[in-house]
Amino acid sequence: MFYTYKLPYNEALSPKSHKTALRTERILRELRRGGSVSVERLCALLNVSVATIRRDLGDLEASGLLRRTHGGAVSIEPLFYEPFRHDSSFQEQIERHAEEKRRIALAAAEMVNDGETIALTAGTTTTEVVRSIRNHQGVTVVTNTINVAMELSKRRDLEVFVTGGFLRGDWFSLVGPASGYAMSQIYVDKVFLGVNGIDAEKGLTSGNSGEAATNRIMVSQAKQRIVVADHSKLGTVSTYLFCRSEEVHVLITGVDAPDAAIEPFQALGIEVRRV
Repeated sequence: MFYTYKLPYNEALSPKSHKTALRTERILRELRRGGSVSVERLCALLNVSVATIRRDLGDLEASGLLRRTHGGAVSIEPLFYEPFRHDSSFQEQIERHAEEKRRIALAAAEMVNDGETIALTAGTTTTEVVRSIRNHQGVTVVTNTINVAMELSKRRDLEVFVTGGFLRGDWFSLVGPASGYAMSQIYVDKVFLGVNGIDAEKGLTSGNSGEAATNRIMVSQAKQRIVVADHSKLGTVSTYLFCRSEEVHVLITGVDAPDAAIEPFQALGIEVRRV
């Protein structure tokens, strides 16, 4: 589970505290990129001693932000996923294009500003987005997914609104009339859209009709619509349409996406970012 490590807003930072905060932010960022990091790499990256890095890792472990290993540290897997640890289909989705999804999520999280209200659809990439949000005040996260709500439950810097609805257990999403009604009462600055497929002509599609219905409402309530999709989703069409491609403002995908795959979206006026 990824939390923001930061001092209270009203606490003035001494030069030493400021340097420590910058180091911890960089350490957590490196963990989000790769899932693990070595003491040796952090020393080279931050130009500090082994003792300093070990002390930082110890402080972060005590705060529940990582788990130390021999020679480094790893991200803490959410306990919420424990019942699904041996579910092969679930693990396959989590691990597929994992590094690419983390890069996409970091780029997406950088688009969030202080005071904004954001919404996220269900999915592994959108889950990575909320794990990557940090150093912002007054941000409200609107979600129809139980796992996102649980992962953010101890974040003191974020407000979390959960729609309610019927639980679709295999992806933790809440769907149905209650979910749609709750979402229809909230206007958001940005919506981050995960997809089963995105095609320039056919649009954004989902494999579940209930999720697609809630996603349509999220799209209609958002000022800015941002798709987060690894390169394998481009040009793919699933079953249920929830957004036309021309309604999208930004598409964030991986560097492995070929020019031929992104040119149709650019032709529609969509800003495409390959990370």
